[in-house]
Amino acid sequence: MFANVDWTTIAEATSDTLLMLFASLAITVILGLPLGVALYATGKGRLLENRVVNLVLSFIVNVLRSVPFIILLIVMLPVTVLLVGTSLGVAGAIPPLVVGAAPFYARLVETALREVERGMIEATQAMGGTTWQIVTRVLLPEALPGILAGATVTAIALVGYTAMAGVVGAGGLGDLAIRFGYQRFQTDVMVVTVVLLLIIVQILQVLGDRWVARVSHR
Repeated sequence: MFANVDWTTIAEATSDTLLMLFASLAITVILGLPLGVALYATGKGRLLENRVVNLVLSFIVNVLRSVPFIILLIVMLPVTVLLVGTSLGVAGAIPPLVVGAAPFYARLVETALREVERGMIEATQAMGGTTWQIVTRVLLPEALPGILAGATVTAIALVGYTAMAGVVGAGGLGDLAIRFGYQRFQTDVMVVTVVLLLIIVQILQVLGDRWVARVSHR
């Protein structure tokens, strides 16, 4: 039934996909979280209102979000080579994955922060709280469920991005599906890779939902 499937190759491709996913997700959160906070804080009527900075950040985020990921992969090839020394394999996939996902996650963080009640911020300001204290002790703790939910959504989006990265030889399940499932018409390989990607997405969603529920009931 799965005559064309090499399970050792499948295992290696799955490992590459997970490595790309979690490495890029970690960097995305590290970059996207402060970017989202900056987008929120510099907005109109916010803690550090600055129209120029907010417009510049919003423009950069919107431009990066509007570029289809498959085009971003190709456009970033020279930059990727400059950063990591190669455009192939897991290492070559991480820079475009981060550039594609970080602006997306930043917007989700900004949205989560907007849900925090204004009264809590004003009360902290009235007690003499600094901007840093408001962000770290009020905004981020109160918005944590939304921030974690955003990380889950971003992780699931990254699974799709890793599959598309196979077009430029990034490795992983996407690369396997393209080289064998599509180009060599090996339907059984395509089916196995798609099922594995679906399983990864389902696991991420379940774990993310449980994490958010646990934080929400603190």
